[in-house]
Amino acid sequence: MSVRKRTWRSPNGEMREAWVVDYVDQHGDRHLKTFTKKRDADAHHAIVGVAVRAGTHTADSKSLTIGKAAELWLASCEAAGLERATIAAYRQHIALRIVPVLGALRLSQLTVPLVRGFEDRLAADGYSPVMVRKCRRLLGSLVGDAQERGLVAQNVGVDIPSPDEIRAIIAALVAIDEAARFRPLLLTAIFTGLRASELRGLKWADIDLKRGEVHVRQRADRYGKIGRTKSEAGERTVPLPPMVVSVLREHRLACPNGTLGLVFPNSKGSVDHRNTIVERGLHPAQVAAGVVDQHGRAKYKGLHALRHFYASWSINRRVDGGLELPLKVVQARLGHASIQMTADTYGHLFPRGDDGAELAAAEQALLA
Repeated sequence: MSVRKRTWRSPNGEMREAWVVDYVDQHGDRHLKTFTKKRDADAHHAIVGVAVRAGTHTADSKSLTIGKAAELWLASCEAAGLERATIAAYRQHIALRIVPVLGALRLSQLTVPLVRGFEDRLAADGYSPVMVRKCRRLLGSLVGDAQERGLVAQNVGVDIPSPDEIRAIIAALVAIDEAARFRPLLLTAIFTGLRASELRGLKWADIDLKRGEVHVRQRADRYGKIGRTKSEAGERTVPLPPMVVSVLREHRLACPNGTLGLVFPNSKGSVDHRNTIVERGLHPAQVAAGVVDQHGRAKYKGLHALRHFYASWSINRRVDGGLELPLKVVQARLGHASIQMTADTYGHLFPRGDDGAELAAAEQALLA
């Protein structure tokens, strides 16, 4: 990678200059980007260098606009056989709320601050918190679809809670009564990384408390219908830590009986609604824990944030309080269909083995 100065003479004889960032991405493709100011070129050079090393860079020339990505995602929804009314609602939200604000932006230019700004814009325009969350989820879905198509390397919707935030949330689950009913579910989510649909469809028959294991074999969709997991890789076994085993033993005694045999049902024994879990469990726990945004609202909008934490906890080094699992094991724990999906989403979290003290230790071992 390099930053170089380019000079040329314009048709009217004037001398012009620009700064060119010349680099090769993680796929081995060469790219050039021109800037009028050196400081802008240097800044881009630094940002791209980090992204290329992490495997999360997508060049603007390879990136679609968010509006075009939305069209591809809607086509995928139609191909998947979603109801016409559902697709019509998605199309309306995208046309009225997402495209006017972000439609012309390229996927590669989308950042977490821009997503937060998008949410603030919707709130300022008078949309309800429920509508803002719905539009955020739709945006995350269409970006995730683009990621699976290879059109963008990283979904900026991946917002990972820190260990300190998770500790505060766990403490709040014990302290406040409002979120007590959801404590077993949220603790299971934190320490297993199960998807919201997998948690809502989890049966007692698939939990082995003696061995400390949960077997993921089914899921509940947004309408409460029980079905197979998202993919074949979604069927998996995930270990349970002792604290979760203890909480689930206690929870089983108080769990409502139902014909479905669910671990986390509603008060009638049926599939609980995702919004109920989030709005009455996850959000109050965050507010009580002080894990909030600049407006005092819950910082993390959905249960997927807990799945992201589990992924980061699995990847982080033992000296930092993590499990330090290999990439292939992390893929299996998360139920990803491919190891590339795991690498694209969380590859930037894996510690480099050639930094600082580790590099010095490796050098000494080699020369000893």
